[in-house]
Amino acid sequence: MISKLNNIEIDYSEITPEILILAEECVKCSTIDPELYTKYEVKRGLRDLNGKGVLAGLTDISDVRATKMVDGKSIPADGELFYRGLNVKDLVDGFTKANRFGFEEVTYLLLFDKLPTESELNQFKKMLAHYRTLPTSFVRDIIMKAPSHDMMNTLARSVLTLYSYDDKADDISIPNVLRQSLQLISLFPLLSVYGYQAYSHYHDGQSLYIHQPAPELSTAENILRILRPDSKYTPLEARILDVALVLHMEHGGGNNSTFTTHVVSSSGTDTYSAVASSLGSLKGPRHGGANIKVVQMFEDLKEHVKDWKDEEEVSVYLKALLHKEAFDRQGLIYGMGHAVYSLSDPRERIFKSFVEKLSAEKGLDSEFQLYSLVERLAPQIIAGERPIYKGVCCNVDFYSGFVYKMLNLPLELYTPIFAIARITGWSAHRIEELTNNGKIIRPAYKPISEDKAYIPMQDR
Repeated sequence: MISKLNNIEIDYSEITPEILILAEECVKCSTIDPELYTKYEVKRGLRDLNGKGVLAGLTDISDVRATKMVDGKSIPADGELFYRGLNVKDLVDGFTKANRFGFEEVTYLLLFDKLPTESELNQFKKMLAHYRTLPTSFVRDIIMKAPSHDMMNTLARSVLTLYSYDDKADDISIPNVLRQSLQLISLFPLLSVYGYQAYSHYHDGQSLYIHQPAPELSTAENILRILRPDSKYTPLEARILDVALVLHMEHGGGNNSTFTTHVVSSSGTDTYSAVASSLGSLKGPRHGGANIKVVQMFEDLKEHVKDWKDEEEVSVYLKALLHKEAFDRQGLIYGMGHAVYSLSDPRERIFKSFVEKLSAEKGLDSEFQLYSLVERLAPQIIAGERPIYKGVCCNVDFYSGFVYKMLNLPLELYTPIFAIARITGWSAHRIEELTNNGKIIRPAYKPISEDKAYIPMQDR
């Protein structure tokens, strides 16, 4: 059965006619007049029209900057991202020029507010390697049973199940939460990749590979090691995946999944429940799932644009996207725009140079040039087609999906890779929320319904 709900045509073959009728009633009674949000000055998305967020808390973990003060006025500026007061660009330059992997080093920084010495970093790596072991039979009894096609759901289920293996699961003292956080940071790559291997085997009939991580390898190296059948990878592949993890690991307290961490942690719940909640947020296509949409959009573009170098032909396709005439007909150019950044996303700028190197190694220069062309054209086209309240720039998701594709990572793991990185930020923010012992987070919602008299059953 095909029906339209909110003018969207959907296949309801597995939904009964009764449910469909009730769903129409739900939509009818749930729809709020958009003008009321303006009337009551509601900041939808907890942001104003210029993208400035409603101040809901304080954090000492990271800083997302997109404006500067000129003559007493705040104006858009090139974006900058700071981890514990250090510019991320400087951090990436530092560990890449020294030929080090950065994920473990920056994890230490975010958790403990200082860059580790060589001995501190080596000890920290040993600690993470020690925790990178799943409980006995966990892979067989939990991950291998009822594998899901969505790895984020598999990851969340695994995290919630780990609660049962923890004798101090409900202890929210900081030492115990730190221990739990370090374990989850270490285990996320295994939970994600093993979950994919199980799905690939049972649903797609592929060979089953369960490789053990190597304690001497970095997080990025171990991801490629346990994912690939032959466990082989090039140094550049591992380095660029490591950079991707560093750029995705933290982005302020207000992003949707990290704010979820604060909200749920403020209730006093356990670490596993808080992290599972954040995973549910990150799964959404408006958050962590955006890079999948970028890759799928480019695949559609390549099917419909004959000459990838023809600016006019590419522009016509991009306009068709905005007019809901191409790809998924949602009126979006995926990978463009950000809730905070307007002129540039610093993560994208840092990442792009590494992306270019990898595309050269893979012989995909023409695809890189196509991405670069869309990056240049899209903001101009969006500005010409729609009224915008702040600038539109390319965000980090624009290139991350392309990188994962070049690394031959399955589409199902794109968002879990984001989670593998962001669990560090979530952990730091959970500890910050618990340490400051704030109130349970409860913003206000204005009721707009009118009071009604109760009607007895016989009079309805």
